[in-house]
Amino acid sequence: MMKRTYLIFIVAAFVVASVALWFFSVKTKFQPYDLLQFGVILILVAFAIFIGFKRLGSAKRGEPPEDEMSKKVMQRTAALSFYISIYLWLAIMYFSDRIKLESHSLIGAGILGMAVVFAVCWLVIHFGGVKND
Repeated sequence: MMKRTYLIFIVAAFVVASVALWFFSVKTKFQPYDLLQFGVILILVAFAIFIGFKRLGSAKRGEPPEDEMSKKVMQRTAALSFYISIYLWLAIMYFSDRIKLESHSLIGAGILGMAVVFAVCWLVIHFGGVKND
């Protein structure tokens, strides 16, 4: 299971390298929307690194990688972020006529939004606790 933990760090490094390549190879001036995307990507990479260090710490303590509590937190997070993401996509569809972005930019913003929604839901559920049904 340690291989999966190291995979988190490898993917995070690839994402940071590709974003850095994008950031330094563009000759035009960045728009505020581009800088917002850059910031969201860095927040998501920081979240992935946080999860990776948590898994490394758990593995060093000899804890199982997936226990009942972490599975329940992940299930609640997935369900809540799914419902919120549906409304996010509805909002994107509603405001797409008023926003002067190309369709591929809107899709990218929606995907980044879904990742942010998942990360926020996980943080809220993980640190807020899971209530018993």
